[in-house]
Amino acid sequence: MRVELTKEFRFEAAHRLTCAPEGHRCRGVHGHSYRVEVSVEGEVDPARGWLMDYGDISAAVKPIVDEYLDHGDLNALPGIGTPTAENLARWLWERIKPKLPALSRIVVRETDTTRCEYRGA
Repeated sequence: MRVELTKEFRFEAAHRLTCAPEGHRCRGVHGHSYRVEVSVEGEVDPARGWLMDYGDISAAVKPIVDEYLDHGDLNALPGIGTPTAENLARWLWERIKPKLPALSRIVVRETDTTRCEYRGA
């Protein structure tokens, strides 16, 4: 049986989008209450009855969220470029995939009505 598991992480962070036109509200420094969904996909181990322990997902993701993202300035992240939801999803993928080979999807939500879904390069 093939399944996809998803665990959500939350953090607060600020950024500014200097690529936005003058007068655009995202051009200045502002913050979001981010929600990030990290999904893994694969075959359920018949002996265990699960694909993976959700704790294993947390062990791979939470240190990254705590060290680099929570209450941080996303513009200061090395390698992110412009800290859009799109680039944040890619940035997370590059750091999580080596720790979670079954990683299948990352969803970044800046607000309740906006999201970016990334499935790797």
